[in-house]
Amino acid sequence: MRRVYLDHSATTPVDPEVAALMMTYYTEKYGNPSSVHSFGREAKQALEEARKQVAELIGATPPEVTFTSGGTEADNLAILGAAEALRKKGKHLITSAIEHHAVLETCEYLAKNGFDLTVVPVNEEGILSVEDIRQAIRPDTILISVMHANNEVGSILPIAEIGKLAKEHGITFHVDAVQSLGKLPIDVNAMNVDLLTVSSHKIYGPKGVGALYVRKGVRVVPLVHGGGQEKKRRSGTENTPGIIGFGKACQIAGQRMAEDARHQTKLRDKLMHGILQRIDHVKVNGPIGAKRLPNNVNVSIEFVEGESLLLSLDMLGIAASSGSACTSGSLDPSHVLLAMGLVHEIAHGSLRFSLGRQNTEEEIDYVLEQLPKIAERLRMMSPLYDQAIHTQQAQ
Repeated sequence: MRRVYLDHSATTPVDPEVAALMMTYYTEKYGNPSSVHSFGREAKQALEEARKQVAELIGATPPEVTFTSGGTEADNLAILGAAEALRKKGKHLITSAIEHHAVLETCEYLAKNGFDLTVVPVNEEGILSVEDIRQAIRPDTILISVMHANNEVGSILPIAEIGKLAKEHGITFHVDAVQSLGKLPIDVNAMNVDLLTVSSHKIYGPKGVGALYVRKGVRVVPLVHGGGQEKKRRSGTENTPGIIGFGKACQIAGQRMAEDARHQTKLRDKLMHGILQRIDHVKVNGPIGAKRLPNNVNVSIEFVEGESLLLSLDMLGIAASSGSACTSGSLDPSHVLLAMGLVHEIAHGSLRFSLGRQNTEEEIDYVLEQLPKIAERLRMMSPLYDQAIHTQQAQ
């Protein structure tokens, strides 16, 4: 059976160069980077080279990069760590309605434990207004946390403008850049970002590795205590092979970013326009054009459920999703789509296709051949579709 992987926003395959380099540090150069002997020094040197590679991709300096177990831990360290460090200065936090649950639930936890939280809405394209952020700022606002690009609908948020606003008010600014790393240029200084979350497995690196950029002079209280690794921000023996793989993946992503964007944008537009031409009653979720991630297609196909679409696609070897992989087991409609104003019935019929380096036009053609058949078959079983058709004919 043909297999087409279109779920790169959930995870990516490990680049062969990355995997080969990592294997060396599993089997040959396996020292603990905290050890003082030659084995440890060898691992430490490679770890610091990886730190440099991550830093270069986001415009930071190596000492500002703290390695974690992934994006979720990095988000938690940024938000909980900054809130605790700034508790005496204020108690007000600002975030957006379309953040990843790693941000939203962390902010909600703080809201239940003595902090105030303002959740700023977004428009129908999944983009928030800088003016809404401005209006939400209070004298006791200590942290703004807004993602660079949304993981479900691909909307790109005005980070540089928000960063400028935060700097003017002396507010710490955190950005979740898990989905934008390697796809969009990032410069933490130009964007006035104080804390930035990134993850390895979204850019062809291994799972279980992430990093938090912490601007020099910004303090975060650690969540994990112990041996004092990572400048005492994140104790625990570093996942050396994973970190080295992450560094290599960042290096490759920097070299390929423009080429990848051109390739994926072409496939994205072919898939999006093809779906709209072949299936009626379809809504594109998120912006169309430059304000959308180059690899993201999110559509709602009315009168069918997203879960049924996914299962039918999977039976034909096509992997997609209905939103974030972290919440794919939930039967609730996407909080992102609801925040954008979609009604439950349409939000339930959403599909996310996220493209990668290896995808081809032939694969897109295969999806465009199969998806209309699936939608038609599922709609024939839907009384809502039958009712809509009769209503349309009567008009």
